[in-house]
Amino acid sequence: MIPSPVSTRLLSGFVLASAALAGCQSAPPLPPTSPEVVGEFRPGSGYLRGYLDRKALPNSLALLPKPAEPGSAQQAADQATYTATRSLRGTPRWEMATRDANLKFPAAASTFACTMDIPISQEQTPHLNMLLRRTLLDAGLSTYAAKDAYNRKRPFVANNDASCTPSEEATLAKDGSYPSGHAALGWAWALVLSEVAPERANALLARGYAFGQSRVICGVHWQSDVDAGRVMGSAAVATLHTDPTFTAQLAAAKTEVANARAANLHASGACQAEAAALAP
Repeated sequence: MIPSPVSTRLLSGFVLASAALAGCQSAPPLPPTSPEVVGEFRPGSGYLRGYLDRKALPNSLALLPKPAEPGSAQQAADQATYTATRSLRGTPRWEMATRDANLKFPAAASTFACTMDIPISQEQTPHLNMLLRRTLLDAGLSTYAAKDAYNRKRPFVANNDASCTPSEEATLAKDGSYPSGHAALGWAWALVLSEVAPERANALLARGYAFGQSRVICGVHWQSDVDAGRVMGSAAVATLHTDPTFTAQLAAAKTEVANARAANLHASGACQAEAAALAP
């Protein structure tokens, strides 16, 4: 039976309407990029809420071994690393470690800008910027079950020495050293950015590793604190992949990076100096 012109037009209209509806259903609203919409974790802190409910975070107390015991081989190795890194005081690497200590945005957005070779900011790459701001809290908070349980003394306290951030010493002395929250979030950032820009994965992971080592250089974490922090950063990223808002923002960030490359945008700042400070 040959369809009539009227039935053909009705069928075509139905197909077009179905396609339009399917398109609407497959394109949910993008995750927010406004700090005001996301909201702060604690009013006045400057840190935004993470993607994960705190109950969904990996449990560092369950995942990690106990910190090094006094008199153990691990504690001796931690102390040897601390002593060796005191020679970096006053060098460009010490200055970079001091900058790496700052987790407040917009300054913290520049941490991986040179390695990514694009500007990272609320204005130019809002989804990428928000991805960093929110994963910071998820990875950082994942360390606190073990931090609070063990309350390990920090190296600058144990050695009656100065750190690279004197203004933070009073607060840090009351906060457990194991595992390192900075190392956790720095490694989480490196893993997430390696998905956003896989062609730069090796360089991004190297920068994320160096970010954790900055805490050893600063004297505010033992080496084993940082090693354990990276475990928690990996666990946090694995958990984040179960969250639809995170995965949607990750996809949006990939598009932003592609657009920035197409527009020939590059990172500004002292990228050569950063590379020199990190050189072996």
